Amino acid sequence: MHLRMDALSAAERYKLLAGTVVPRPIAWVSTLSAAGVGNVAPYSFFNMIASAPPLVVLGAMRGANGGLKDTATNILETKEFVVNLVSEPMLEAMNLTCVDAPPEIDEAALAGLEMLPSELIAPPRIAGAPVSLECRLYQAIDAPPGSTIILGEVVAMTIDERFVDAATLRPDPVAMQLMGRVHGVGGYTRIRTDRTLARPVYEAPPAARGGA
Repeated sequence: MHLRMDALSAAERYKLLAGTVVPRPIAWVSTLSAAGVGNVAPYSFFNMIASAPPLVVLGAMRGANGGLKDTATNILETKEFVVNLVSEPMLEAMNLTCVDAPPEIDEAALAGLEMLPSELIAPPRIAGAPVSLECRLYQAIDAPPGSTIILGEVVAMTIDERFVDAATLRPDPVAMQLMGRVHGVGGYTRIRTDRTLARPVYEAPPAARGGA
């Protein structure tokens, strides 16, 4: 089956891409509006894309009316947000924050979440999240008609000390029970290590090394 994206509807493209580009990590994003109202929402169009500078990316889809949703509005207005990663014990609370609540409603309160102060930015982080990334807006890219691409620079990280080696700073994402999305209708998976492969080192063939 060969499919041209320009021959498909947005909903069809979403189903195909969200059901094949898997698993996708979940950014549980906490923000504050310019008026100080909190907002929490999950995003699976999310990933780390650079370490120098340390950048993450969010794909913020627009609402049914074509307007920005609360998370994107808040980030563009305040230039700050927190990406909280989702562990399996927090999955149901995360799902509650998917609700399409009006801007004046704080989803953290609806889901019974405890929020804690961040160190360097105003939006709070979610208590109990194994990792929280404090981010400042690096760049926003308008991708009409349906999306805004948000690049965030990670300025600080809070990580549960149970899940990171203090000497090497190597985290254990399996022990964190981090969750990912696997398709567009509420399917989730917990990450695990199934195989470990050594990274190959290139060796030139004998002729290239000047051999016989």
